[in-house]
Amino acid sequence: MAAPSNAQSRLPRLRSALGREWLVPLAMGAVVAAGPALAQPGQAPANRPGSPAAESPTASPSLAPQAKPEPKVLISEVVVKGTEGHPERERLDLAVYDAMATRPGSRVTRSELQGDLSAIYATGWFADVRIQPVDSPLGVQLVVTVVPNPVLTKVELDGVGRKTKIPPTLIPNTFAADYGKTLNLNALQSRIAELQRWYADQGYSLARISGPTRVSPAGVVQLLVKEGSVAGVEVQFLNKEGESTNDKGQPIKGKTKPWVVTREISIKPGDPFNRRQLEEDIKRLYGTGLFGDVKVTLRPVAGNPGEVTIVLGIVEQSTGSLSGGIGYSQSQGVFGQVQLQDNNLGGRAWDAALNVTYGQFGGLADVSFTDPWLKGDKYRTAFRTKVYLSRDVPQLLQSQNNGYFSTVSKVSSGFFNASPTATAYTNASNGSPFFTLDGNTVAIQRTGATVSFVRPLNGGDPFKKAPWSLVVGVNAQEARPMNFGGQSMPYAVATNTFSGGNTQVQNVICIAYNCQNGATTNPLLGVRVAATMTTLNDPRNPTSGNFLSLGTEQFVSVGQNSPTFNRMRASGTHFIPVNWLKLYKGCRPKPGQKKDCNQALAFQLSLGSNVGQLPVYEAFCLGGNNSVRGYYDCDLGVGKSFGEATIEYRFPIFSIISGEVFIDGGTTFNTQANVTGNPGGILKKAGSGSSPGVGLIVTTPVGPLRLEAATQNFTSNWRFNLGVGWKF
Repeated sequence: MAAPSNAQSRLPRLRSALGREWLVPLAMGAVVAAGPALAQPGQAPANRPGSPAAESPTASPSLAPQAKPEPKVLISEVVVKGTEGHPERERLDLAVYDAMATRPGSRVTRSELQGDLSAIYATGWFADVRIQPVDSPLGVQLVVTVVPNPVLTKVELDGVGRKTKIPPTLIPNTFAADYGKTLNLNALQSRIAELQRWYADQGYSLARISGPTRVSPAGVVQLLVKEGSVAGVEVQFLNKEGESTNDKGQPIKGKTKPWVVTREISIKPGDPFNRRQLEEDIKRLYGTGLFGDVKVTLRPVAGNPGEVTIVLGIVEQSTGSLSGGIGYSQSQGVFGQVQLQDNNLGGRAWDAALNVTYGQFGGLADVSFTDPWLKGDKYRTAFRTKVYLSRDVPQLLQSQNNGYFSTVSKVSSGFFNASPTATAYTNASNGSPFFTLDGNTVAIQRTGATVSFVRPLNGGDPFKKAPWSLVVGVNAQEARPMNFGGQSMPYAVATNTFSGGNTQVQNVICIAYNCQNGATTNPLLGVRVAATMTTLNDPRNPTSGNFLSLGTEQFVSVGQNSPTFNRMRASGTHFIPVNWLKLYKGCRPKPGQKKDCNQALAFQLSLGSNVGQLPVYEAFCLGGNNSVRGYYDCDLGVGKSFGEATIEYRFPIFSIISGEVFIDGGTTFNTQANVTGNPGGILKKAGSGSSPGVGLIVTTPVGPLRLEAATQNFTSNWRFNLGVGWKF
């Protein structure tokens, strides 16, 4: 039986009952009418129709007849009925007695009894209450007949949306203290308030819980949930002043296609409104880099209470840019760079860029295109492609202290039959040259294109934060060894091996693949499959979490001058938050202040191996800004396999300056001799080594800048390094 929402709703019936029984005091005096003439508790009795006060508001109070006081009767006893056999009879009887102001031996009026009736209802224990005065020799006996609420056995929620994930323990835990006990409507309202708080904490800002809508005799209580739903999402473009119309009163038109905005919104029409979910959606919108501001408005739907339309006010920002700069790298020397880019091409969030870099020792020109989310793809698959032309000096043929390889312009037909111990670069038997020195720097020119697809492993939910992503791609290129003048020259010789104008034949190496067939260019066709996993708390400056990258690239032959080999690489990083040095004030927060101390102990391990016959320029090299930092680029070793490890401690010093202490280590696993011609061994590269060092990182608008000093194997041989961004 449903409990009344207002105890006064039962008063008319009870008043008539009281009126019939209120004949006890007749011998004591006046008869008082019962029923509708009775006043509500806490109110004075109303004037009866026909009285001067009721008929003439302007009548003098002194002329108005005075209301007769209600008769009082002596209460001799209060008896509670209806709780017989109830397991909580004593508790319920006490609830009745405690709620009543009337006590045996007291004199009361009908209005006071009605106040007791309301007070008993207000305890929340009873579905029905009746008070009946009965005449007795000693006075009036009050018989209070109650109908207790049923024992609570179960609580059900009606109206929960199909996408609302309510923990299975929420209802049992909320009502655990009430199950198996008589239902108390007051306690029930308190539990409903707890459920309401849970909804609010989960972001369901429009949700409302009411009831009970039904209470079964078996003690099953049903509550009604109105979660508040979303009718739809609208996109409204705004100018920088936040206005949706121009000077002519016309709606502002945006460059971006509306579906580019709405596809980032996970809340769909018919879903319950969730503030936290919408906040994550807005973060994704900002993450596209297309919008300067996003204003959210909830517009109620006329005629549908609790239903709203999400209106997104979009302020677009400029997405086209022309930039340039000057820099320096060991492979290109001093270089200049110009880039033309639009990251919202056609209003579809396409990123297209033209990049041209030209330096002392090489250059690069490429056109790239990225679609961050193929339209209609439920996995949020991205598409990337690039067409490029590059020319650079391979650092694996360079050594900071032990010379470099220079080009050989001509090789005789007998070169491959010559003894590696020939005394000069001329044939010892007849004096004819085995090769002719060109003496230029070796360069590798690559012309090619890449195509790849990146898919988060989100199970078809494009809004799920999936730690794993899968990359599948194809790389097709043509590599051509040449001298710095652009002439094809597949051979090179190490300058550090000359003695008196002569050199050993074994020190002349084939840079290209398959020089015996006269190859000057090598087509390379590779299929790459990779997977990445990240749980980093901050991709730019993490202090906790992990990053793992696993990949393999299979190169397949498309001709006799095209190699077949497989390259495998794996890399992992791990961050542990610490609070060792407290130089920055954010690491020493005062009471009530939020801690701001990006400090971590970081670990990195990288491994790689090549299987098969590969060209020299595809070998792994160790050393440099993002490798073992005490060595110049590729100055530690050149091998078919490699391993690197780093331990780094990062700590803040000032608001924009951080410090680091690190030690790097690397090895080629004794595979330098397995690379064709053994360029690493000829240039006397160690093949393995370690590098401790320290550094400062300055946060700038274009990203972190690194200034580091590192030594080779704990010696006095220091190297200073200037880089962009953290090493990992």
